Amino acid sequence: MSRASGFSRRLITALLFAAAAGIVQEDGPAWFAGPGTAFGAGYGEQQADKTLSPYFFVKSDDSSVDQLPLKSTSTEVNIAGVIADVKVVQVYRNEGKKPLEAVYVFPASTRAAVYGMKMTIGERTITAEIRKREEARQAYEQAKQEGKSASLLEQQRPNVFQMNVANILPGDEIRTELQYTEAIVPLDGVYEFVYPTVVGPRYSNQKEENAPASEQWSRNPYLHQGEPTPYSFGIAVDLASGVPIREMACTSHQVEIEYRDASRAAVTLAASEKTGGNKDFILKYRLAGDTIDSGLLLYEGKDENFFLFMVQPPGRVTPENIPPRDYIFIVDVSGSMHGFPLDVSKRLLKDLVGSLRPTDTFNVLLFSGASQLLAERSLPATSENTARAVELIERQQGGGGTELLPAMERALGLPRPEGISRTVVIVTDGYVTVETEVFDLIRRQLGKANVFAFGIGSSVNRHLIEGIARVGAGEPFVISKPEEAPARAAEFRKYVQSPVLTQIGLDFSGFDACDVEPAGVPDVLAERPAIVLGKWRGQPRGKITVRGITGVQKYSRTVDVASVKSMDANSAIRYLWARSRIAQLSDYNMLKPNDERIGKLTDLALKYNLLSRYTSFVAIDTMVRRKEGGLETVKQPLPLPEGVSDLALPGAGGALAMRATAPMSAPPPSSAQRYLKSEARESAKGKSSQESPSMSDKATRGVRLEKLTVTGGLSESAVRQALEGYLEGLRNCRPKTSGASAGEKLTLKFTITSDGKVKSHEILSPGKTAKEMKECLAEAIRRWVFPASTGTGETIVTVILSFETGGKS
Repeated sequence: MSRASGFSRRLITALLFAAAAGIVQEDGPAWFAGPGTAFGAGYGEQQADKTLSPYFFVKSDDSSVDQLPLKSTSTEVNIAGVIADVKVVQVYRNEGKKPLEAVYVFPASTRAAVYGMKMTIGERTITAEIRKREEARQAYEQAKQEGKSASLLEQQRPNVFQMNVANILPGDEIRTELQYTEAIVPLDGVYEFVYPTVVGPRYSNQKEENAPASEQWSRNPYLHQGEPTPYSFGIAVDLASGVPIREMACTSHQVEIEYRDASRAAVTLAASEKTGGNKDFILKYRLAGDTIDSGLLLYEGKDENFFLFMVQPPGRVTPENIPPRDYIFIVDVSGSMHGFPLDVSKRLLKDLVGSLRPTDTFNVLLFSGASQLLAERSLPATSENTARAVELIERQQGGGGTELLPAMERALGLPRPEGISRTVVIVTDGYVTVETEVFDLIRRQLGKANVFAFGIGSSVNRHLIEGIARVGAGEPFVISKPEEAPARAAEFRKYVQSPVLTQIGLDFSGFDACDVEPAGVPDVLAERPAIVLGKWRGQPRGKITVRGITGVQKYSRTVDVASVKSMDANSAIRYLWARSRIAQLSDYNMLKPNDERIGKLTDLALKYNLLSRYTSFVAIDTMVRRKEGGLETVKQPLPLPEGVSDLALPGAGGALAMRATAPMSAPPPSSAQRYLKSEARESAKGKSSQESPSMSDKATRGVRLEKLTVTGGLSESAVRQALEGYLEGLRNCRPKTSGASAGEKLTLKFTITSDGKVKSHEILSPGKTAKEMKECLAEAIRRWVFPASTGTGETIVTVILSFETGGKS
């Protein structure tokens, strides 16, 4: 092996050392960091054990490729009554010299019914067709190969979409336009329209090589924290409420509001709002009178008729009529929660726990890669126990992966006191890919606990947050800014402590209703109108009555159908109804996959022209535009949501959070960093001879935990669970120099403080171990974080590791 080639191999190994240890690269070429990936773009793509987690964007040296083809995204919103119609325009332009395929992952409302798409190239506009997902993908791929411009819109999650645009030639500008509609339901008299702008990075420990194509979207490039949105963002809202507007405000962006008359207003972004594409756009408004009247909307179609029925529930019952309750707080302390989200979580938990009644009990479970429980059984809400909970959460800094599912399984399996109503509160940004499994788990627990979700962050995963609320018969709460925490905590307390309406039923007298969604109305725990969608046959006449029990009294309210006029402006109701039916069928199908049910889902989406899990929109130009040459595929990098740090992107195996650029005030370079730099300089002398480690070599290398001894505050199981998450990162510290034999064992001794940090460590080896290997291990160990212990004592850990190698370098 040539000297240059040897240096190249050591450079790659050194870079892997840096990944395992969380080392900061100070200068030299730009590298990216992602779970299970190498640090050079070419070599990283060869790794066989990459996970689906996202990675940091690396700007290529190839100036002929435009790596930021999305130039702008703009949105027009028209709200009439309780229905919003939204048009999203994306502009792609190729400013490079090579033809491109652009791939862009973006969010939408969880309630969005996407019913149309267009693609415009110059003067030509192509209306997209709705097709079965596989057929749409095949048609797109064929058009791409034939050199035709084409666009494909797929649903990856109910609130995550992916746009592919093929054959964008140098100098081209291609516009895609999609349209969706959704219902806006007020809570306590406040209407809220939310337009999500960016998909937050989703943690996943699933190996890329074994993952289906439908899950590949989560492996997406991200910019570093603080980097501006690489495309312009604009939004304009036109509101026609039909009732005088009392007040209106945008809580997320600087806006200009123009009141056209008492019930109409126009909202646009202020000129000073330059970088708004990294946080949800949130518009709130109240109508005059602070009351919500019961309402009925009708639409008579050519073949089918649809209705939307909204009824305002009664006021709340008094707290003294509410039985004692048990609260389980599940709090996300993973890397993506570092900073503002975790700080808000701490204040929120202190507020919620501190406000419990003496008759209530509670428990706290913290989770990241592992989980930590305050107590094995729920504790009385005394001042002493409350102080314990507050102290536990205050020690958290945020780090590691986001293993939500095991944490929920543990929390929901806790013993429950007899005769007490249990409420589970989940606090997270929702950056996970296990939404389906979480929903299924909650469904299996219905009747045993009410489940609520607090989403904290500027762009939370609303599919998870709102889905938890839907399947748990609860209400979603989202805190997008620190100052919102006190008010939202107060709303939550008011919400869960005073139920409004239970045992709800609907009566249709003389009104021939059918295909009603939802089939049953869950208990109403807030002053939020109940919305029912359905079809009707015959003449619009008869009465709709809602009945239930509030406190100890019966409740009833009736609407006369004949007094309501059918209007063509209500045509969006058909999409809302179909979207609701599709969501319900999808929920059941997630519980138990069924080919017949999938067929019904697909047929329903095709009939009503809706994007779904099984249908996609595809638009194909008839003109062949690329007649020769290859096509570069570019994944549009996304900004990290406002308030989310680089720690949101997990490290190797999901256990270490890695950064690819130096912080504002970097510490002096470590010995491992100096080694990395010197290797880079030596390698630069012989680039022509560079080569990567063989995959066969890599496959035989690994780290195995041989023995573990734990004494002190933490349990052995807690330490073992955390260590197993870190072992994947240590494989990059494997023996590689002469004298290191296969199966070499090392003994690590370290002390964990009560707040979960490594205080001191020692590395012992019976044989000859390379200096750089020990440095790599030392860098990694210093960055390990373990669960905090409930006591004040330290934990002493001794672990024996076996390092296997596939040969000498």
